[in-house]
Order: sequence, then structure tokens, then C-alpha cells
Amino acid sequence: MTASSSWKKAARGRVPLKVETEKASLSEGASAPYGLKKGEPEDVPARHSTGVIVTRPEPGLSETMAAVQAAGWRAYSSPSLEILPRIVPPLRRKIQAVVLTSGQAVPAAGQAVPLDTPVYAVGDRTAQRAQAAGFAHVVSAQGDADALATLLRDALTPQAGLLLLLSGAGQGTGLAADLRQVGFRVVRRVAYEARPVHEMSAEVQRVLAAGQISHILFFSAESVRGWLKALPGSLLAQAAATTAIVMSEAAEDILRHAGWQDVRVATQPNAAALLLALGACR
Repeated sequence: MTASSSWKKAARGRVPLKVETEKASLSEGASAPYGLKKGEPEDVPARHSTGVIVTRPEPGLSETMAAVQAAGWRAYSSPSLEILPRIVPPLRRKIQAVVLTSGQAVPAAGQAVPLDTPVYAVGDRTAQRAQAAGFAHVVSAQGDADALATLLRDALTPQAGLLLLLSGAGQGTGLAADLRQVGFRVVRRVAYEARPVHEMSAEVQRVLAAGQISHILFFSAESVRGWLKALPGSLLAQAAATTAIVMSEAAEDILRHAGWQDVRVATQPNAAALLLALGACR
């Protein structure tokens, strides 16, 4: 679904950001059937193993690891991507707002614009990072690129000035095109580059081989591709026997093509919903 098509389902009446902690979200989800697909039983049998692989890069990896551990799982760090920040020079032209498609773009935003510039973020975690960086006016779309496009169309007007869109290399082009289609002037800058890691840690390979992993958390389709690229072929069968929890159908499709039978898509494309889905598996 494109951003323009999603505008028919505009989400109105958003209020200033209120962020739930990942730790609270996971503990609350331990007894509730979050993240299950329609038709799946709410009674998910407990597995013998409590090992969970977290493929998220920093920033965010340590926070997610702590939340998983606090809920009684054994968390293993296996970031699938290496984040390389880019320097974004200050924008000389006046802009009406910064648009952030990822929390990884927050440092670049701080370089490019004054902290009193309004910020529109794709989700709560990105919005929280923008607030922590000193931005005073932050609004979360609480979703994905489609939700962000809807929010911008509802909240802003093309006549009010430029939008600065900060995203990763190869990302954000669809959002920029959709915004331009309805009259917005968009300046897109690459804030970071995400590269797949070259190899998986020996510890993660060991626990996979020993059958000590029951779940793997994936935070994007890109992270799925990166993690599979680093996974030794000899461990594919053990990895595919786990339950994968993902944020999107695109990520689900990649994993099913790779051999996964049990893939669960979080109810919302954010870390809190991913952790709620993990909590439902207890």
C-alpha cells in the first residue's frame, strides 16, 4: 500500500507524544494474546527453550535486550546491520518541519536544523529519541511510512514551506514521491547507511546449533536479509525451526521463503508491539 492510498484512512486527533517503555509493554503482553494472527489459538504452548535472538542494531539493541531479559527470557545479541552515520550539513533554506523515518536519523537532524524545528517521526521510539536530542516539538505517526504520510498531509500544508526528509541510504524515496505528488516540496537527505554484518557471533551460532533458541526478533525486512546473509548455511534448518516475530509482511515473506513455518507479525510496526507479540508466546 502506498502512502497516498493510505490517506483515505487518515488518523486524526493525534496528541503530543506519550511513549510506553519496552519493558512495560513486554510484561503486560505476557498474559495477553497480542501479535497473534486471525485464526491462531490464544493458548500458545510454552517451549522448552527460552532463548531469544535480538537482531536489532544500536541504538535500541541494549534496551530491547534488557526488556526481553526482564520478562524471563534469555536474550542473545545478534545485530544484523551495522549503522554508519552520515554528516548532514545545516540546511540554508527555511523549512517548516523535519520528517524522520527512523531513530537512526536523529543525530543528523540535530546537525541540520535548529532544535525548535517541528519534527514528525514515523513512530514513538523515533519520536522519543528526537525529544532526548533536544527537539521541543515532536509528533509521532505511531506507525509506518504510510501513517507518517497521512499525518503530514493532515497536519501541514504545502504552502507553509519545505519539508526536510531524513532517512537511510536507499530509503524514503517512496515517501518523498508521495508527498511531492500532493504538492509538498521535499528535500531528502541521507542520514545514515545500514550495512549487513559480515559474520554472526560464535555464541549465537553455538546456541542455535544446540537448539537453545525458541524465538528470533526481526525489526525490518532489511534486517532479515542482513541476518540471513550472515547465517551459516549449516544452521539454516535450526534457525528456521524457531518462531520468528517481525514487524511487516515483507519480512514475513522473506522468512517463509527461507523455510520458516512459524512467523508472527506484530500488530503494529514498532518495537513495543514486537515485544507484546513475544509476551503472548509465554
